[in-house]
Amino acid sequence: MDIFKIALTGNPNSGKTTLFNKLTGSNHYVGNWPGVTVEKMEGRVQHNQHIMDLVDLPGIYSLSPYTLEEKIARSFILEEKPDVVLNIVDATTLERGLYLTLQLIELGRPVIVALNMMDEAEQRGMSIDSESLAVELSVPVVPIIALKKQGIDRLMDTVIQAHHGKEIYRPKRFPYSREIEEKVSEVEKMLLLHEKNDPNSRWLALKLLEGDPDVLENMPETLRRIAGSLHQDLLAEERYRITGDMVRRVVSTPPANSGYRLTDRIDRLAIHPYLGIPFFGVVMLFMFYLTFTVGGFLAGYVEAFFAGPISGAAVAVLNFLQVSDWLISLVVDGVIGGVGGVITFVPNIAIVFILISFLEDVGYMARVAYLMDNWMSKVGLNGKSFIPMILGFGCNVPAIMSTRSIENENDRLITILINPFMSCSARFPIYVLFTSVFFPGRETLVTFSLYLLGVLMAFVFAFIFRKTIVPGQLSPLIMELPPYRFPLVSDLGIHVWEKVKGYLVKAGTVIFGASIVLWFVLNFNTAGMTDISSSFGAAIGRAIAPVFAPLGFGSWQNALSLLSGIVAKEIVVANTAILYGLSEAAGLAEFAPILIREFSQVGAYAFMVFVLLYTPCVGVIGVIRRETNSWKWPIFSVVYQLAVAWVMAFVVFQVGTLLFS
Repeated sequence: MDIFKIALTGNPNSGKTTLFNKLTGSNHYVGNWPGVTVEKMEGRVQHNQHIMDLVDLPGIYSLSPYTLEEKIARSFILEEKPDVVLNIVDATTLERGLYLTLQLIELGRPVIVALNMMDEAEQRGMSIDSESLAVELSVPVVPIIALKKQGIDRLMDTVIQAHHGKEIYRPKRFPYSREIEEKVSEVEKMLLLHEKNDPNSRWLALKLLEGDPDVLENMPETLRRIAGSLHQDLLAEERYRITGDMVRRVVSTPPANSGYRLTDRIDRLAIHPYLGIPFFGVVMLFMFYLTFTVGGFLAGYVEAFFAGPISGAAVAVLNFLQVSDWLISLVVDGVIGGVGGVITFVPNIAIVFILISFLEDVGYMARVAYLMDNWMSKVGLNGKSFIPMILGFGCNVPAIMSTRSIENENDRLITILINPFMSCSARFPIYVLFTSVFFPGRETLVTFSLYLLGVLMAFVFAFIFRKTIVPGQLSPLIMELPPYRFPLVSDLGIHVWEKVKGYLVKAGTVIFGASIVLWFVLNFNTAGMTDISSSFGAAIGRAIAPVFAPLGFGSWQNALSLLSGIVAKEIVVANTAILYGLSEAAGLAEFAPILIREFSQVGAYAFMVFVLLYTPCVGVIGVIRRETNSWKWPIFSVVYQLAVAWVMAFVVFQVGTLLFS
């Protein structure tokens, strides 16, 4: 049976991942590209006795090596040599999509264009002659509607045909200006003299003339001398001239409609210079409201399940096996109490992921970046840095990884350093617990204030870093505002499940291990098993507790819980339950009297402020290390955030006590 490899590539928001999901269904997996932490998706599809391995490349606009996504896509096509490159082009933005298509064709691999979203193009009155476009490009062009699975079978048939005919594939030579063509011809002759003439010699010549560093790396000195002699802007203008001429020949559109399309009507509010930010605030408040109401309702059932059937069954089985009391305590109090206390908040976390993913997929997050560009510019960044900040509400690890789309390295470093101030979902269980106990009826507003504080602190330190340790010029915002599209429920489900699964995996690994370690630390000392007040953990907690006394939470239990939270912020809730001697998966009824005894209302808020701002978890520390390729910045992040958290919690507690006592 024939097996071959297909690379899926295209612009962001072109429907590339939707097509990938439709083709592979559940038969795909997510991993990382070798040597980097950018996610990649691979899957397998069978069509007419042919098996195709699909690789979903990152969304890119060109093959120039300016961003990590562009480098990954280009390196994969050049080095892995996929049998077919399937280029997904949004039919509604044809000219922009064809810019990448031209470069792919010049690269010398068999290319097929999947002209996606044909239904949207028709709704806009666009008529695209796909057969004429195929002649213009000299590659197959297949109209599809990936969302509705229309045209998919024909596309797969075309892929198979292209694969079997790849030995006769010849990349088209698109007509550039005379100046460019003369230089390209001269360099191609030089390549031939140096025995570097291959099927993509024209592409090599163009990249040499652009001064492409990756291409220059293995070139002799005589060829290096001509590097950069062709201005990149000139070549870009030529490519857009070529694609523009193509579009005019193959696309017919009606006279411009004076009325607003739906996207335009929504954007009159969503990106309004004055109303847009309040609208964004309302959206976030609504997200938190749903998280507390719907999520809290569902969390109650999960809590009851762990506190009742799970713990009861575990005790019954262990008693039947006649195991010792310490092992029963380890399983029930350590494992079930620790892991169950975290899993209780899965409904809340899932709703956060669902809503953030929906806002991303529907196209609203790009508007938020555009909207915030003016405010971000005041602290030395552009609106593109705000996207990782918003993603940080889900998890800081992928949020920091997403900074790779920021071309300016100084901007990227500042965005990485401020991102941990964004309140990730791991902190959310702590907010749910403390706001439910100390601020009943005002949970949404109190939680919103914490998220807002995190954003404000990120802005403050972005400004400080720009003026001190990472100076530089403000880079302009260049990004696409995609049309609003209602995401496919199945795609949204896959996206959310991957995130929730990561949370559950953490609960079953990191938190499981941490709960067992904490149980031993709290039940043993040098003399053996002992009371919790005489344990190793109590000794550690008492040693560091004085540091937190001025902040309103100076007990050794709170100190030790915060220390363990560096492993994973979710552990704070589970460890608080264990440290205060709560058995099983403790709920609000069990937590409330203990927390009210240990905290004042102001102290509880100061505790949440500290949790919001203090040292990031080990996962975030690790990704900062990988992304900056240095231990300098993760160490700096740990130290400065710890100092900021202490100062802010001190101010909140001391000032709050004066005002409200």
